[in-house]
Amino acid sequence: MASITIRNLDDPLKARLRIQAAIHGRSMEDEARDILRCALSREPSPQRNLATAIRARFAPLGGVELPTVPREPMRAPPSFDE
Repeated sequence: MASITIRNLDDPLKARLRIQAAIHGRSMEDEARDILRCALSREPSPQRNLATAIRARFAPLGGVELPTVPREPMRAPPSFDE
């Protein structure tokens, strides 16, 4: 089995880990191991882009039909010849 050392752990975070370990009746090391095991056992969610996330959020509300805007023909580009 491998082992790791976690440096620069904030004191409040260490205290919360100690309290949570005591609540579950195990050592801080066992608690940290269980937290890592739970966090890494989940399947990572697929990456989505912003447009996909917005579409998923608003799709249940239904679509909106917008009227087509009439357009004029494109104008001729300017000529810089004299």
